[in-house]
Amino acid sequence: MRFLFFALLFFLGQLLFAQQDSLPPLEKTDSIAKGKPKFIKQKEEEEEEERTVSIVDYKIISYARDTTSLDTTLTILKEYKYNFLRKDDFELMPFSNIGQPYNALGRTFSNTSFYPHLGAMAKHFNYFEKEDIDYYSVATPMTELMFKTTLEQGQLLDALLTFNLSERFNFSLAYKGFRSLGKYRFDQAQSGNFRTTFNYRNKRDNYNVRGHIAAQAIETEENGGLLNREQFENDPEGDFTDRSRIDVQYQDANNRVLGKRYFLDHQLKLLNIKRDSTDNEPTTLTIGHEFNYETKLYEFIQSSQTDAFGLDPFVTPIEDKARLKTMFNKVSTKFSNKTLGNATGSISLYNYNYFFNSILVTEAGTIQNQLKGEEIAVGGGYSKKFGRLFLEGNINYSVSGELTGNAFNAAVEYQINDNNQISGFISASSRMPNFNFLLYQSDYQNFNWQNTAVFENIQTQSIGFGFDSKWLGSIEAEYSAIDNYTYFESIATQEQIDNAQETAFVKPFQEATTINHLRVKYTKEFKWRNWALNNTVLYQDVTQDKQVLNVPQLVTRNTLYFSTDAFKKAMFLQTGITFKYFTSYNMNAYNPLLGEFYIQNREELGGFPMLDFFINAKVRQTRIYLKAEHFNSSFSEPNFYSAPNYPFRDFVIRFGLVWNFFS
Repeated sequence: MRFLFFALLFFLGQLLFAQQDSLPPLEKTDSIAKGKPKFIKQKEEEEEEERTVSIVDYKIISYARDTTSLDTTLTILKEYKYNFLRKDDFELMPFSNIGQPYNALGRTFSNTSFYPHLGAMAKHFNYFEKEDIDYYSVATPMTELMFKTTLEQGQLLDALLTFNLSERFNFSLAYKGFRSLGKYRFDQAQSGNFRTTFNYRNKRDNYNVRGHIAAQAIETEENGGLLNREQFENDPEGDFTDRSRIDVQYQDANNRVLGKRYFLDHQLKLLNIKRDSTDNEPTTLTIGHEFNYETKLYEFIQSSQTDAFGLDPFVTPIEDKARLKTMFNKVSTKFSNKTLGNATGSISLYNYNYFFNSILVTEAGTIQNQLKGEEIAVGGGYSKKFGRLFLEGNINYSVSGELTGNAFNAAVEYQINDNNQISGFISASSRMPNFNFLLYQSDYQNFNWQNTAVFENIQTQSIGFGFDSKWLGSIEAEYSAIDNYTYFESIATQEQIDNAQETAFVKPFQEATTINHLRVKYTKEFKWRNWALNNTVLYQDVTQDKQVLNVPQLVTRNTLYFSTDAFKKAMFLQTGITFKYFTSYNMNAYNPLLGEFYIQNREELGGFPMLDFFINAKVRQTRIYLKAEHFNSSFSEPNFYSAPNYPFRDFVIRFGLVWNFFS
């Protein structure tokens, strides 16, 4: 600890001096020397004005074409996002090691995907979908480095380089890689996420194209959790404070997700009528084409049989492989007019091939090795702004195919004044469950099924509203009704559970009755001088005939922190304590073979506090983070779990930084 403290001070000092001579071109500076002739001064001032750039000239463009500027500030929201996912994980409960699954503390059903996924959803938290890829437009080359220590022999690094080859063409390269050994035996996790993007628009600004390539590999060792929970929960002599001495269920299993994707999206304006040269909302007619080709592999490998997944496997070693290849093409048109609004129409073709190596013939019947077909869907959308009122809606309907049905979304926003805004939405969708619910094959006999003729479309209807006020805070409410809810559950007997065989009998099911889910989320920050208290509270209520959707009733996160300038305003400091808590509930269990969570109603977990202490600093465009995570575990009861048999991590100190370079 003493060495870490002095090392951090040394690093900060070096950083302060190093950045004095490496200022980025973000602010206009007066470089005109006194005594020069007036006409030379005027010419140099004009050239200096042309060269001046600001932070708003470094733009980030999302898949939905929303544009934001690069943000190098240090805020409490940045603290919440400085984690493995680089997203606010308020509604997630991480496992003990970095890169392992997250148990869901909050659920929302208003943003379901139109097409089924491969499955193994517990392994996809770190997987970049096409909607997660950003595009860039920068005034000068920009680099962002994110570094953070992990647990035992590992690091996390997310590096981005983006630059404009011309004013209209941008290119970027990014790689996120990490490795962490973990505190428990056979608990190592590692991954690599490579992304490269480009976007271009021509001189006439009537054609633009963007695309990306992503190659990803996510791999973890699986130990099945604790073999004897007494070693963790009842250790008066401290024999197992070294977590590597705790017995785990097995030590020879791995699972991984591999994915490759090629994405292209381009648009051509056929019509562009302006009233005058200053018209920012011309009448346009645009045609577009989106192409996406992706291959995915989910693999579970085990060198020998274990009773945790069943007796008498077909073959050993175990090598389960599920593959999915998809190709998506969509042709769209968009008409835009200041008076009439924006209207779009589209037709899409989705080809899929989900398959295993061989057909399985059993006494109960034949299980096919493939689900293959194509889906044709049509869609439309409309948006219009009426003063302070904004309306938006879209619909998609499958006209051919067996996987999808329809999806409808409508939203409204009204800006009451500069400090208050209200919003509302309604959505409805119908689609088949993920592929691993419909068909699955394994070398373990219990994990083979085909439900294509049994399972029906999942029907979801949601309605919600929001109120965002500068003075009162932000509140979001959502009510959802779900029919044919699909889930995994173990049908093991109590004797099989006592013999650590619960995971061997996990099967997919569909709930016949309607499930009603209500969530209300409130966020508000109170400030007084240099102090602030940031609060986020989530309330959930579920009405159901059978207990298949399990969530905590209350989740809260409260951060008390202090902010100030230091070293003559050369550094900005934030330090504070974060308290997170969720009420006890029947927390979902984890099945490593499927890479999925399944419901269990035999024990409640949760109801324990998690306290983090942090010191963050900003020097120029560098944000430095130091955190003591879950420091109260040292004096708390050992009842903190992320899932049954999977403890949450102990007290650990981690540090890192996010650094932006500008050329």
